[in-house]
Amino acid sequence: MSIPVERIAGEIRLLRRQRVLLDADLAVLYGVSTKRLNEQVRRNLDRFPGDFMFQLTTAETDFLRSQIATSKRGRGGRRTRPYALTEHGAIMAATVLNSPQAVEMSVFVVRAFVRQRELLTSSRALTRKLAELEARLEGHDQTIAEIIAAIRELMNPSVPEKRRGIGFTADLGDGPNPKGRKR
Repeated sequence: MSIPVERIAGEIRLLRRQRVLLDADLAVLYGVSTKRLNEQVRRNLDRFPGDFMFQLTTAETDFLRSQIATSKRGRGGRRTRPYALTEHGAIMAATVLNSPQAVEMSVFVVRAFVRQRELLTSSRALTRKLAELEARLEGHDQTIAEIIAAIRELMNPSVPEKRRGIGFTADLGDGPNPKGRKR
């Protein structure tokens, strides 16, 4: 049985700043009931430290219920709060279940977690590159504005003052005669 890694990756949720699979989703992948999965986890609690698995709070459970449209308690829905298993917890669950399907699917689960980690890393790298580019361009904005202002100034030259001509010019006007001669 082959389930695409993308489908498994779609089941991975971010809770408490960790990427996790809910016990019910993992049970479906491993081909067991949620009750059976949780039973095996409880029997082997020493294999599931806090960084492998945690139980959701009531608030987290209510939030997820509204997000994934599960039925309310008393109407056929879960009566217990779900467990969230990290990548290592999902692998450990496959070992305690010890079924061929669980072992086979654990490989796909690991690949899905790895794929999400790669996407997150590439997303962070892209964000960093965009920030670097933006920082470089901020200085260019001022330079470009100065160049545009200079071009506009060249396109609309101011009216030059009237200059004195080159060479000798005689003033034949009615002004005073420097040598006292008559004109």
